[in-house]
Parts: sequence; structure tokens; C-alpha cells
Amino acid sequence: MTSRPAAPTNTPLGDSFHVYDTTLRDGAQREAISYSATDKLAVARLLDTLGVGFIEGGWPGALPKDTEFFARAAAGELELRTSVLVAFGSTRRAKVKVEEDPQVAALLAAQAPVITLVAKSDRRHVERALRTDVAENCAMVADTVRYLVDHGRRVFVDAEHFFDGYAYDPDCALRVLESAVDSGADVVVLCDTNGGQLPLQLADTVSEVIARTGFRVGIHCQDDTSCAVANTVAAVQAGATHVQCTANGYGERAGNADLFAVVGNLVTKLGMPVLPHDSLTELTRVSHALAEIANLAPDAHQAYVGASAFAHKAGLHASAIKVDPELYNHIDPAIVGNDMRVLVTEMAGRASLELKAREFGIDPAGHPQALGNVVRKVKELEARGWSFEAADASLELLLRKEISSTEEGGVTVEADEPPFTLESYRVVLDHRSDGEIVSEATVKVHVGGERVIATAEGIGPVHALDAALRKALRPALSWLDTVELADYKVRILTEDPGTDAVTRVLVESTDGEREWTTVGVHGNIVEASWLALCDALVHKGMRERSAV
Repeated sequence: MTSRPAAPTNTPLGDSFHVYDTTLRDGAQREAISYSATDKLAVARLLDTLGVGFIEGGWPGALPKDTEFFARAAAGELELRTSVLVAFGSTRRAKVKVEEDPQVAALLAAQAPVITLVAKSDRRHVERALRTDVAENCAMVADTVRYLVDHGRRVFVDAEHFFDGYAYDPDCALRVLESAVDSGADVVVLCDTNGGQLPLQLADTVSEVIARTGFRVGIHCQDDTSCAVANTVAAVQAGATHVQCTANGYGERAGNADLFAVVGNLVTKLGMPVLPHDSLTELTRVSHALAEIANLAPDAHQAYVGASAFAHKAGLHASAIKVDPELYNHIDPAIVGNDMRVLVTEMAGRASLELKAREFGIDPAGHPQALGNVVRKVKELEARGWSFEAADASLELLLRKEISSTEEGGVTVEADEPPFTLESYRVVLDHRSDGEIVSEATVKVHVGGERVIATAEGIGPVHALDAALRKALRPALSWLDTVELADYKVRILTEDPGTDAVTRVLVESTDGEREWTTVGVHGNIVEASWLALCDALVHKGMRERSAV
């Protein structure tokens, strides 16, 4: 066995409190997640940079990808600076000697310094699922823990279905814990496996178990009642010193306790330094990076780390934030590596727009009339289907255009010339003899003092328009090739019966360094797309000029 630490290093609380991540095993059970062994290594490295105490890598011997992960980790592909690697598995089977159980042998072969065993703690599961009795179940736990400890491993035991089992037959549930601890287990983890507990109920049980046994207990909560995070924090307040979580709350059914929310609460609300110094500022970055590996979109409304976790939309909120951001933020977003945002919508007032103007580098004090005009225009446009809360680039263009055309104190600001202007565009569908349908677009634009006509083909009218526009502008705009279309979203807005539908298009663009979003709205999807595409390039051109 490779010599590796069995306790976390560089964490303020050391071994007295455990943050235990089970993303690679329990989190991987979420629908639509399928990690490769390489993915698992990448996830583990990110969790290590965050300073998580323990990383459960999976179930060696049961799943080929998990076996490969541990083999590659043991071969040197996973160098952990702070975290401790954990292998997960079950106790020996009923009526089988522990030294003859191949699954137990696979746990040792994984070479992880810590092993977590799952054990049944509900009499009904012991008798109906394992088809054995309580005495044999306790012997299975004791034999396996003792065997692994004798082979130099640190052992934790997950008491599966503990809360239901304790309510049904508390003596049976406690016998399982006693069998584990008496045989050398360091932590017994009380699992709310079906996620049915509520915080006060769960905390009472945790307190009672600690009082009756004196054991070191941990907590593992599923989120079937949307209480996993609250239950985990309640368990800590009741005396648990080991919390099991998954990144972004990934897990089967409704998920698990979210690592980032649990850690955020423990650090910022309870004052417990459960991560290494300064690691908290990495929460948002790591959360989003892990979502990327899982091939899932980050949850914008996720506590602490979501893009909208500190986004304010209502006008009253913005008015207060203008005076003091702490009035509507429960913490400084920077503490967890996030940012505050103000959303400008029909609900927002002047204060929201003033805050937004400052984000754009515009001093709102010098343009009171223009700001008032934009507030009115935003309300009018949003009544017709526009939405600027997710399209900051279009909002900035609207604001700058209004400032340049509004006389303030007898002075009119000279307007920035857009990088190009449109004369006309045309799109046709070409249904060819081979059955292929190709869109062809022609654009006529004025750029660099010249009139340019360009034609291009594409897969669909919007793609063809984008290709033709780029073809026309490329010779005059050197930065154009850095701009890529990152996302394109279309929503058909429902209208009253008998009225024409309105289409809203959001275009997200990137130049490799930053991203920006623009919006277009029209009864015709092509025109709505054109408006959003043009705004995207105009906004980029404006930024290029300001950088000179």
C-alpha cells in the first residue's frame, strides 16, 4: 500500500471536523451524469484545490470505472495536497468469511488510506433485503471493520436508513453503531437515505444518539424534502462533526446536501473554518468547473455560487443597495467568489439603472434625463416582449445611445458611430434537387466608409445571415474573427388569442476572454435574430474602440 495520510492536512480544524465529499459516488447517481475515470480524476483535483477533507472516489470492485480510477490514482495520476482519498464499499456478505469476500479484497486493492463501509441499520432492511438477522448483520459490520483496520486502513461506517431504522427499532440501529465503533471505526455516519427527515426531528435524533453512545457521528442527507442542507447544518449544531455532501447537490432522485451551501453556511453563519484559509473564495469557480465536467448547466439560482444568488431585480431592493449593498445581501458575494448583479427590468426603477450604469463605466450623475428616458423605454419595451435582465450588452447600447441623443444642461454628447450600418438584408431558401435545403443570405452594409454587399450560405436562415454579415465586415474589422456565437436561445412569447406571436432571441457571444448577451424581439424570428446578432457585434466594436 502506498503511504498516504488518513487525515486532512492544512485545514484549520484538522481532524476534529470532517468535510467529506461523495460527488464521485453518490453524486454520480444523478440522472444524466456519467463520469469517465478521467472525469473522476479531474473532479478530485478540483475538490482538492478547494480543500475538502475527504474525497470518496467510488466503489472499487463493483464498477469498472471506479476500479480504474483507484488504479490510476495509486499509479500517481492523482497527487492530493490537502484531501484524503476514500474507497467505498459494503461489509462482507452474510455467512461469508471476510478474508474470502472478493468485494472486501477489492477495497484493500484500491490502496485508499480510508474506507467507508455501508451497513444496514434498519431491521426491516436487514431481514427483507439482506435476508439475514440482526446478529449476523452486526457480525458482518464488526468483522469487516476489524479486518480493514488490521490492514492499516482508517474506517468510517455509513449507517444506511439510520433515522427510519432508529424510529422503528432504536436498539437494533444502535447495535449496528456499537458493532462498528467497538471494532475500530472512527466515525459512524447517520444516513437519511430516503431524505424524509425534517431539521428539528433529525437534530433531536442526532442529539439523542450522541447522548446515549458518546460516539463520533457524521451526517449524510438526501434532499427529497428539500431539507438536505438544513438537516446537515442542524445535525452539526446537534453535535455531528463529519458532514457528507456532493458538489452542487448532485445525487439520485432530488439530490444530496449541496457541498457549497453546507460549507457556506458553516463558515459564514456558524463561524466554523471548515476549509483551508482563503479557500472559500474558490467556491463559485469550483462549482461551475464541476458542473462543466458533469456536462450540466450551472444552476443560476443555487445558493452562494449561482449567477443569480446575489442578483437584485425589484426596484426597492436596488434603491437600498445603492445606499448600502449589505441591506439586501446576506453576505459579501466576494467572500464566496461571486458577484452582485442588478437586473434592469420593468420592475426596476432609476436606482437599478444607476447601479447598472456604473457597471458599464458610466457616471449616472451627469445624465439624469437620459437615465429617466431609459427607465421609461425599458418598461415600454418589456411590455412588448423585450427582456434586458439577461442581456446587459443590449442594455448598455440602449443607455449609451440615449445619452448621446439627450441634451443635458444644454450639452449634447456626441454619439459613438457604430462600426457598421445596415442598408438591407435578404434571406431565401434553396430547395435543391438532391433534397437538401440550404439558406442563402445577402446583406448590404456600410462599413469603413464603403458600401459592401456579401452573400453566404448556411444551415438555416440565421446561420446564413451571420455568415453573410461576417463576410461583409471581416475586411474592415480586424477583431471580428475573435467573436464566436456561444449560445442562441429562442422563445415564442404567448400572446392573447387572435394576436400575432412575438419571438424573443437571446444571443450569447464570446471573444475568448469575456462573454456578453444581446436580445432581439420581433414578430419574425429572422428579424429578431438579426437584431440580436447586430447588437452583439456593435457592442464588441464599441469595446474595441474604448480599449484603444
